[in-house]
Order: sequence, then structure tokens, then C-alpha cells
Amino acid sequence: MTEKSVCKEENLKTLYEEHISDVRNFMFYKTGDLENAEDLAQDSFIKMWENCGQVVYSKAKSFLFTVANRLFLNSVRHEKVKLSFVKTNPSKNSNETPEYLMEENEFKTKLEISISSLPEKQREVFLMNRIDKMSYNEIAKTLEISVKTVEKRMGICLKTLKNNVEELNTYKI
Repeated sequence: MTEKSVCKEENLKTLYEEHISDVRNFMFYKTGDLENAEDLAQDSFIKMWENCGQVVYSKAKSFLFTVANRLFLNSVRHEKVKLSFVKTNPSKNSNETPEYLMEENEFKTKLEISISSLPEKQREVFLMNRIDKMSYNEIAKTLEISVKTVEKRMGICLKTLKNNVEELNTYKI
């Protein structure tokens, strides 16, 4: 007997009806925000639809919860980056010239755009290392990959950032 395909619209609809409230409730438990929980649950189903060829029907519920959790963790990491940026942003009452402040804002904008445009796996490793201050070993264990893979992703990430943000070539990052 062949297993049902997640790629068939009626099967996806059945999965949606069976699991949307469970995924939403799981995300509500994690976020404490019903609107955000609903968005994450919906995004999980979108990811499943986009990857329906790789999702086994009997494992669809597990896939949905895993994707929802990863989407949640990515949003938390993003918030940490924003908070870290706010903490390190110098006081506006400083003696810095308007020209310096403008250049600093341009640099920060370039850097944020460059980081956000990195592939997800590279961005994840970069943020875990530079924002969460995790070692390569801790990152490897968390992501269930080898330390060599973490090193490779970080190396490519740093090279990309230096290519995209010229000012970084004068700093050791």
C-alpha cells in the first residue's frame, strides 16, 4: 500500500484541519502571542507545501512542529540581534559629528542588509557565534552538524560580509 502524498491538495487540507490548532497552541505556549503563534503555524504549513515532495505523510505532524519551532527560534535570534544593536548604539548626546553619525548609520545599514541576505544556514551560525557567544562546538551540537561544517559556514559567511561591506576589510571580524 502506498502512502498518501502531502503534495495532493486534499491531503494537505486534511493535515491542516487535523493539526493547525495543535501547532498554533504549541507556538502560543512558546511565544505568548496568539497572532504571532497563528503566523508561525501558517508559515509551517507553507513550508510543508513548498517541500511537500520531501515530507512523508505519516511524518507530517512531526515536520510541522519542527518547522514551527525553527521559525520561532529564528525570530528569537532576530530579536536578539535587534536588542544587541540597540544596546550598542551610542547615545545621541555624544560629541560625535553629524558626518560621523551618518557614516555610522550607513555602515550599520549595509551590515544589517548583508547579514540578512546571507543564506539561512550561514546566518544562523554567524548569529549563534557572534550574538549568542556560542563556541563552534556548541553550535555543532545544537545544529547537529560537525564542527568542520560550522567552521566552513562561518568562513564563507565572513568572506561574504567582507565582500559586501567594504569597511569590514579594515577590521578583524
